[in-house]
Amino acid sequence: QVQLAESGGGLAQAGGSLRLSCAASGRNVGTLDMGWYREARGRGRDAAEFVAGISWSGRTYYGNSVKGRFTISRDNANTLSLQMNALKPEDTALYYCTADMHGSWTSPHFASWGQGTQVTVSS
Repeated sequence: QVQLAESGGGLAQAGGSLRLSCAASGRNVGTLDMGWYREARGRGRDAAEFVAGISWSGRTYYGNSVKGRFTISRDNANTLSLQMNALKPEDTALYYCTADMHGSWTSPHFASWGQGTQVTVSS
């Protein structure tokens, strides 16, 4: 079982930046694929949008809506980050840290999810 705790959400203006962090603990965290998803208001977690992912070997993947603006990284074996630049109002969402991917990066499914951190971008 993997435990995930997000931090760093908040309010930003359009064009600004925020950095999200995820503290991970549990079995073999350093060997797991990890990622970020986001849930727009009222849509439910099942409709969450894939934002970015990073394999255990360091390969990165991004959703089309954030390419060139967001950067995913592992600060260390237990900390995942998401640097968000050039923020837009449509980036407003509840952001989830995820770990332990099953399937493939073309259709990922993550077994472990954090509680989420809210990001709100004002225009």
